[in-house]
Amino acid sequence: MSVRTMTRSDLADAADQYAALLASPELPPADQPWLAQALNKGAAGTALFHIERARCGRGSWRQAHTWISHAVSGEVIAANTASLYLGAPAIAFMLDTAAGPQSRYQNGLAEVDRHVAALAHHRVDSATTRAQRGELPGFHEYDVFFGLTGIGALLLWRDPAGSAMERVLTYLVALTRPVPGPDGRTVPGWWVGHDPHRRESPQFRAGHGNFGFAHGITGPLALLSHAARRGVTVDGHADAIQRITAWLDQWRQDSDKGPWWPEWITLAELRAHRPNQLGPNRPSWCYGTPGIARAGQLAALATANPHLQRTYEQALLRCLQDPAQQAKTTGAGICHGLAGLYQTTWRAAQDAAQPALAACLPALADRLGQHAHPDAARGSGFLDGNAGTALALTTASTAAPTSGWDRCLLIS
Repeated sequence: MSVRTMTRSDLADAADQYAALLASPELPPADQPWLAQALNKGAAGTALFHIERARCGRGSWRQAHTWISHAVSGEVIAANTASLYLGAPAIAFMLDTAAGPQSRYQNGLAEVDRHVAALAHHRVDSATTRAQRGELPGFHEYDVFFGLTGIGALLLWRDPAGSAMERVLTYLVALTRPVPGPDGRTVPGWWVGHDPHRRESPQFRAGHGNFGFAHGITGPLALLSHAARRGVTVDGHADAIQRITAWLDQWRQDSDKGPWWPEWITLAELRAHRPNQLGPNRPSWCYGTPGIARAGQLAALATANPHLQRTYEQALLRCLQDPAQQAKTTGAGICHGLAGLYQTTWRAAQDAAQPALAACLPALADRLGQHAHPDAARGSGFLDGNAGTALALTTASTAAPTSGWDRCLLIS
C-alpha cells in the first residue's frame, strides 16, 4: 500500500506556484496571431486555469478576466477551420466555464453561440458531401480536437435542443455504419484515409482505424453517451453506441495485467483480425486504456449496462495497478501525461460502482505532485503545458472541479 506524501495543502501550494508563473499573458508570435484563441496552447486554454481558481476562491476574477480579454483581443475565427480547440468554439467554451451562476459574459456568449451553430451546420454539410463521394473521412472531420465531436460536445452544453446538435449526432450515428474500404470490402465508417499523424505514409497507404480518445472512435462514443445520459438522442443513437462498444469488444486484448486495446490498426491488421501491437503502450487520456475505459464506462452508464460498466472500470483499475504500464507515463501534462491520467481517473471514480478507483487517487495525486514543476520552457498551454498540469493539481487539492473545465476532454 502506498503512503500519501503530499497533502491537499501541498498540492494547492504547487498550483499556486503555477499561478505565479502564469500571472500575465504574452503576445502570440507575429506569424501566429490566432494562437491566443486556441485551447491547446493559447491564452484561451490558460484562461481555464485562472477561471477555475477564481471560481473556487483561490484566485481573482481580475486575473481571469485579463486572460479572457487577451484570448479575444483579435478577430475570432469562425471559418471552417474553427473547432472546440480553436476560434469561436474555443472562446465559447472558455466563456461558458466562466459564466457560472452569475451568468458572466452573456453578451459575448450569445454572439459566439450563433457562429458555433452556423459552423456546425456547415461542417456537417461538408461531411455529408464527402460521404456521398464515397471518400473516407479524416481526423479533422470528426475528432475531439478538430472535428464535429468537439463541436458537438460544446453544443450539448450550450444548445442541446438545437438543430445543430441534432445534425451532429445524426452525423456521428452515420459515422458508425460500415462503408466500402480501399480494398472493396467494408471498414468502419470512422476509418480514416491517412496515418495517425494526419500524413500519408507507406505503412498507412490504406489508412487506419484509430481507438484513441483524442482522434479515434472513443471520442464520438463519449459524446454519444453523454448526450444519451441527458436524454438528447436521434434515430439510431443506441445502435451507434452498441456498434462502437462491439468494436471495442472485438479488439480488446486480454493479458495477465488486464485488458488493453491497440492504439490503431492498419487495413492488413483489420483483415487478419489481429493487431501488430504486442502490448499496452503509455496509458493516458489521448491514447490507451484510461481514455478508452472512461468512454466505455460512459457508454455503460448511458445504456444502463452494469456488466459493461464493471468491465471498463476493471480495465482501468488493472491498468492503474500495473507498475509496467504506469512507468510509461512520466510527463505532467494533460494530453498524454499524469495530469490527464489523474483527471480521467478522477471522473471515472465519481461514477464507479465500487470504491476501488477512488482508492487509487491519492497515489496518483502524489505522482502528479512529484512530477509537477512549473517550467516556462514548457509553455503556458493547456494540453501539454503548465496550465493543464495546474488544473489537475487544482482538482486534486479541492476535491472537485468547479468550472467544468475538463468537459473539453469529454470525460465529464
